[in-house]
Amino acid sequence: MAMTSHEKHSKSPDSVACHKNPDCAKAILVDTDHHIMVMKIGTALFYAIASFFITVVNKSVLTSYKFPSFQFLALSQMITTVVVLFAAKKLGYIKFPNFHFRIFYQIFPLQFIYIGNTVFGLGSTKELSLPMFTMLRRLSIFMTMVGEYVILKVTPSFSVQLSVFLMIFGAAIAALQDLGFNLRGYTFVLLNDLLTASNNIVTKQKLDARSEMNKYGLLYYCSLFMLPVLFVIVWQTGDLHKISEYPDWLNPEFVPQYALSCIMGFVLMYSIMICTQFNSALTTTIIGCLKNILVTYLGMFIGGDYVYSLENFIGINISVVGSLLYSWITFRPTKKAANSAAKTVTTSV
Repeated sequence: MAMTSHEKHSKSPDSVACHKNPDCAKAILVDTDHHIMVMKIGTALFYAIASFFITVVNKSVLTSYKFPSFQFLALSQMITTVVVLFAAKKLGYIKFPNFHFRIFYQIFPLQFIYIGNTVFGLGSTKELSLPMFTMLRRLSIFMTMVGEYVILKVTPSFSVQLSVFLMIFGAAIAALQDLGFNLRGYTFVLLNDLLTASNNIVTKQKLDARSEMNKYGLLYYCSLFMLPVLFVIVWQTGDLHKISEYPDWLNPEFVPQYALSCIMGFVLMYSIMICTQFNSALTTTIIGCLKNILVTYLGMFIGGDYVYSLENFIGINISVVGSLLYSWITFRPTKKAANSAAKTVTTSV
């Protein structure tokens, strides 16, 4: 069997000489660690930016313009995702497996988690003020940490547990002093938290399984399988009639924001996928909450449904401190990689 170009390179005299040279081998390992860290930070920032923009856009569409159906908006985002990925595959930009009946079971139960996460996320965005929405979303962090421990056998360090405690403690203070309490909104956001944690953990499992199903396939088929379910929900709730009578379909200010929400729905789901691929499920969940630092403060001025109280404001800031602490713990430079590289070189020489 012919060697691949990578194998040829790895067996070249220069590569062998480099492997025997401790300084050269260590430089290669450090460069690899640097590349991995860049991908971790880059995908996390991409997800944070996408999550920030879609939260603001969805809030504007659902609250400021009083769009009557968050279920129809979710359906629109799913359709956009399917169309974009199908077109990209046909044009040869991406690859994922062709449809066969085993695919439904290969991605199960991710497709059902997707639809629930999308629907309850949009529902809670509509029902709650942005600051309270972003604070209560932090409960998904605790759920993810527990899920990682039970399912993925990942034990968080004490510093990570402390940062998570601060986030949850601050969110609890803010929620208890919420002067705009909304039982329906709180129920939606708690279900959204549970499904977010489940989504990140199951996605990590699927991506690490090394099966034929890659990130594009997961995203495409999860969206495709859920289109009929979402359509039935929209039809049964009578939202199709509400949508047909919505007065702002020709509003030049509303239409671009609605279109942007559809596109950002796809961008958000893709950013979650690659962030989870390069980071832990817990990191993906926390990044989704960390970006809410800006959303939290902007939400006091956007939407017009935030009610100020001193305790609520203090709780918000405690939770923000916890988010910053976790980010510092996760992405700070450490000596671990360098020590690991040195140990590897010493062993191999």
